[in-house]
Formats: sequence, structure tokens, C-alpha cells
Amino acid sequence: MSKNVYGVSQINRYIKNMFAQDFMLHQLCVKGEVSNCKYHSSGHIYFTLKENGSAMKAVMFLRDRGGLRFQMKDGDQVHVTGSIQVFERDGTYQMYAKEISLAGAGDLYQRFEQLKRELEEMGMFAAEYKQPIPKYATKIGVVTAPTGAAIQDIRNVAGRRNPYVQILLYPAQVQGEGAVDSIVDGIRVLDAFGLDVLIVGRGGGSIEDLWAFNDEAVARAVFDCRTPVISAVGHETDTTIIDYVADLRAPTPSAAAELAVFDYDKFMEDLTFRRLQLRHLMKGHLDRSRSRVEMLEARLQQQSPGNRLNEKSQHAADLQLRLEHRMQELIGQRRTRLQLIAQRMEDLSPLKKLGHGYVYMRTSEQAALSSVGQVKTGDRLQAVLPDGSLTLAVEEIRDGNGGSHT
Repeated sequence: MSKNVYGVSQINRYIKNMFAQDFMLHQLCVKGEVSNCKYHSSGHIYFTLKENGSAMKAVMFLRDRGGLRFQMKDGDQVHVTGSIQVFERDGTYQMYAKEISLAGAGDLYQRFEQLKRELEEMGMFAAEYKQPIPKYATKIGVVTAPTGAAIQDIRNVAGRRNPYVQILLYPAQVQGEGAVDSIVDGIRVLDAFGLDVLIVGRGGGSIEDLWAFNDEAVARAVFDCRTPVISAVGHETDTTIIDYVADLRAPTPSAAAELAVFDYDKFMEDLTFRRLQLRHLMKGHLDRSRSRVEMLEARLQQQSPGNRLNEKSQHAADLQLRLEHRMQELIGQRRTRLQLIAQRMEDLSPLKKLGHGYVYMRTSEQAALSSVGQVKTGDRLQAVLPDGSLTLAVEEIRDGNGGSHT
């Protein structure tokens, strides 16, 4: 019995033609919830439409972006108008969107917003409950999948920044049934180790993939954790409930490692700089203290009894020299004055006059004879000469007019 054998490309082409012949698939509107929405660098938008457990891949090309009037995100309930075609190479079909309109928030998104409001009203997002992340953490705990990209990114960043940091991994289930209990257990177990900081997270995914991190039990475990917690769930645009509860949110696991692990080389450079700065400050302080001690020592020496005694002795010696000098001046002045007086006295001395032929006369009673009226004839007078004296008898007395007296 013979049978026909077809190639894969033939089957894919046949199915594509069947889709192309069904005019209903050329223009139809599909309602569903957006999931795994990605804005590609090329400008195309790739997403999945979900509804009642069924899913359909969809794409909106850059040329059709005019038919999108809002920023589409996971959880949006939308109406997508376009065509359904087969992608022949992969043998898959998808929705090619021409227009997309917002129909309302999806069920998961509504649950997310409701839980967010409830926890916020409880105060679990309040800034006063946030713990500071240690600047120099040496023991870091990680709650994530043991084989995912998240732990590998954290290890790579930690190894590059600080090979001496210790990382403790709790291999948790991060999606699917049992993920919530696994994450909660991981947080509580590592919290008991007394670590410096705890990273809780996983790599990116759809809102369904990340949903375990939107559970209230996980949020409460993060809130009750004594160890500071950094949330690191998904990519930069992904936001989960624990991002609001955690002490710090990192956009990616790699960014969480950057925040938790300090740069060892930079730390050593800073330490060296601070050591040199401290040494310089200490040297300056010691120099100033040494100068002050020397100044105080000089002042102490200056104020010491011995030094003051020396100063007083020197001062006394100076006074003595000044006194002696002054005495010499006074003696010289007195000597000069005495010489002048002596000279004057010598000039006025009767003896000097006597040396010029004059005679000093005095009565027998030693009274100076200054008038002829003091004597009478027969009185004895004494004549004093420079080299002796004579005793004379008065024989005749004449006055200045030539008259004779007895």
C-alpha cells in the first residue's frame, strides 16, 4: 500500500493557504488580556493575548503603531483588530494587529491593584519602616531559583566587585504552584542567619510568571524580615508588590548585586587615600602640638625661678653699672665744680694777695684790722705774711687825710 509523504514546508504552506482562504481571519477583533508585552528596539510590539486559560501570540509592526493610542502593558484588557496568519517558517499562527484599543484592566492586574491598595493602607509601604542597606556588606543572602539567570548575574557582579563577599543562596521555587511557600521559607531561613542584606527576586517574565512576588504572604515575609531586603524581580519595567514593601528596589538582579556588594578595589583606594589623609592630619596635629610644647617650655623656662633670678641679677648688675656710671658722672661734675670753686677761692684768698706785697693785720685779740680807729698808740698788732707773722707796736696813727692821732 503506497502512501504520500509530505515535507514540513509543504504542510506549513498548505495550512497557510487554508488560513489565507478563510476571509473571516482576514479582518476580525479579538478580546483578551495582554501578557508578556515587549517593545522591541526595532519598534515592533510582541505580546500574548490570554483568556480563560487559552493564549494567542500577537504582534504589531512599526508601520501599524499609529493604531495604538496608549502605552500597552501586561494586565491590560484589550480589543485587537487585525488578521490571523500562519508564520510558515515556524509553523505557528499569530495575530497581526492593525488596531488596539483598551477594554479595561485584566483580572490579574485588578488583583494586583487591590492588594497594593490594601497593603499601602496598612502602612507596609511607609518610608519609616525602611531599613538602610549596609554600605559594606560581607554576608549576603539570595532567595531565587538555583539555576536561573538571576543567581548567575548576581554571582558575576559580586565576583567582579568583591571576590571576598560571602553569598548564601536559598534555592527557591520562583513560579508555579508552591512558589509562594518556597519564597517565604527562604526569606525566613536566611533572616535567621544574621546576614547583612538579603536579595529576593528572579529574572523577567510575564505577569503570571512573576505573580508569586505579588502574593500577600511574600509581602508580609519581606516586611517582617529583620535583615534589610533588596527586591530584584524581572526587568526594569516589571513591578511587583514586594518592590513596594522591600527596603530598596533594584530594577534587575544585576542591579541588586551592584547595590548590595561594595567595590573592593574602590574601597581599598579610598582606604589608602584616607590613611594618607589621616597620616597628614596627624603629622600636622603633632607638629602643632610640638610647636606649642616648645613655646610653653620656653615660657616655662622664662618664668622659672632660676631664669627670673638670672634676669634680676642681670638687672641688678645693669643698675649697678648705671649707678657707678652716674656716680662717676656726679663725682666728675662735683670735682669740676670744686675745682672752679677752689680756683675762685684761691683767687680771693688773702694769702694769695699777701704774696703780692699785701699784709694781713689783726689786733692782739685776733680781730681783723680794717680801720685805724680800732687801734691807738702803743697797741701791739700782728702782721701776717705769706711765710709767717710779725708783732708790731703802734707808734703813730695817721688817718686818710694825713691827720695824726694818738
